[in-house]
Amino acid sequence: MKFRLSLLSLAFSTSLFAQGSDSAFLSARDAFRAGDFNKLERATSQLGNHELTPYAENYRLRMWMDKGDPSGLRDFLQRNDGSYVAEKLRADWIRWLGKRSTWNEVDAEFPKLLAPEPDVTCYSLQARLARGDQNVLAEADKHWQTMLEPPEACRPIIEALVSNQRVDAEEVWARARRQLEMNRPGAAKTTLNYLPLSQMPDSRALDSAISSAMSYLVRQPANWNSNRAGRELAAIAIQRIAANDPRQAADELEKIKRSLHDSERQWAWSQIALQGAKKHLSETVGWYANAGKAPLSDDGYQWKVRAALRAQEWGVVRDTVQAMPPALAALPEWTYWLGRALKAGGRTTDADALFEKIAGQPNFYGNLADEELDRKVLPPPKAKATTTDEERAARDNPSIRRALAFFRLDLRTEAVKEWNWSLRGMDDRELLAAANLAKRNQIWDRAINTADRTKNEHDYTLRFLAPYGDNVRPAAQNQSLDDAWVYGLMRQESRFITAAKSNVGAAGLMQLMPATAKWVANKIGLRGFTQSQVHDAQTNVLLGTSYMRLVMENLDNHPVLASAAYNAGPGRAKKWRADRPLEGAIYAETIPFSETRDYVKKVMSNAVYYSAIFNGKADSLKTRLGVVGARSADAPKDSDLP
Repeated sequence: MKFRLSLLSLAFSTSLFAQGSDSAFLSARDAFRAGDFNKLERATSQLGNHELTPYAENYRLRMWMDKGDPSGLRDFLQRNDGSYVAEKLRADWIRWLGKRSTWNEVDAEFPKLLAPEPDVTCYSLQARLARGDQNVLAEADKHWQTMLEPPEACRPIIEALVSNQRVDAEEVWARARRQLEMNRPGAAKTTLNYLPLSQMPDSRALDSAISSAMSYLVRQPANWNSNRAGRELAAIAIQRIAANDPRQAADELEKIKRSLHDSERQWAWSQIALQGAKKHLSETVGWYANAGKAPLSDDGYQWKVRAALRAQEWGVVRDTVQAMPPALAALPEWTYWLGRALKAGGRTTDADALFEKIAGQPNFYGNLADEELDRKVLPPPKAKATTTDEERAARDNPSIRRALAFFRLDLRTEAVKEWNWSLRGMDDRELLAAANLAKRNQIWDRAINTADRTKNEHDYTLRFLAPYGDNVRPAAQNQSLDDAWVYGLMRQESRFITAAKSNVGAAGLMQLMPATAKWVANKIGLRGFTQSQVHDAQTNVLLGTSYMRLVMENLDNHPVLASAAYNAGPGRAKKWRADRPLEGAIYAETIPFSETRDYVKKVMSNAVYYSAIFNGKADSLKTRLGVVGARSADAPKDSDLP
């Protein structure tokens, strides 16, 4: 009996010690944020062997950085080599050194980083440039082409290209056009400063073309087309008008097109077409034809294909995908649609070869490719259970231990970063052991994301976890909803994090907006509802599934439309329909919002796997996608549906 009591006493004292150490760490973190060095020192001294002691040390060293004594930094980095906290400290140190042009130190430290961020990489390039390494300019060329809104550390590298005459006026205008397409007018203005002084547009005229486009076109001087700057500003004004009204922009371009050079006119048409594609306008394919050989951005190529899909112009789909940069064309979506275009043209063997490239991938287009090849979509055989040694290795992984400590303290941002860092270089067995550890700790999102990374050995019961079954499945049944679809949506919404909250205020397992939660509560007669209940799993699921049922009834009981509506609102889901029936996959691919487009595809693919797991037999994504009815058939049934 005494022995048993002593064990209980030991457990109790250990728990109290952990709680005290957790409080000390939180005090250290608060002190660092407040810049209170003395408080930080006191809190750090109380941590002992706490899992997060390296973070408190990191706070101290970052506060000491301005003292200019690197010995403590070097000692910490050596002791914690390879850890996430050391990686972040080294990156911060390089930033500190770079801002002070201490290039020898930057040269020494940069190669030790395992995953350098873009601005830190640019400090390394600056260091190499300072010692006369001309190879830097070749690497800087890539930044010119891809980094259209560079961090401050990268600007000297881009300016070095200009001062070394590595870019000409044509490349300056091309970069500015791309920045305007991305709606980065400030960055475009900075780029145009790289033009020779004699070729730069008047700054007030540039401001007017960007911010008052119609007024600018009306008030142009008679000789506006006598130089390139004037013509480019007119094309820019057309581009800005197109962002709001592509048809008006097309009318304005028709008036001035003969005064523009081919490249200027074609670029303007490409911008009208891009905006027309996003608004699903019927003239879009013709506008892209007017754009001729204008260079397209990745976004431009993709929207050209989407416009052709809605118009059922399979030849345009084929030609556009084949004209894409190779890396873009190789993505699953464009591999699939090129295959469909070839199949529509009777080239079945070539189409099947393309489907074969992506078949078996556990995603929307991998599923569709499988079905094109008459294969069933099923989870692969389950990997053998993880061993005791594999599970122990996961528990003892220092980075995972730090992540679990952060989760314990409800510091999810830090926890996720540390957890993801721990997965670097893991093989399938290690990933499965880590995923199982996350599941045992009910950290559902890390279990799913970790299991998602396996390459050869898989456990789809981890990839497609189904927690809260006592709440979710009865609620789905009560609403006559497919539980596989409900789980597919929840997996995408929150990864089953009850405390999840989006940056727009959506909360809980089913990510309900406050106004939506209140509306549904009133609709179903839930008395005494308060917003705090949204984080209660049972209430959240009740409200979420009730809303799913109302949305389904409002949208022809079509899960693709309902999924889009759940993410972006019923009004938008209706607006995105066409004037004729659309294949469900085409509707999904042509959703204008990238977040909603990705969301719908993932929800629908998730549902196929959940169905297979729940029912023990293959499901069909094509059947689930079906055909989305024409816009004219959509009569509003519940006008106040949020």
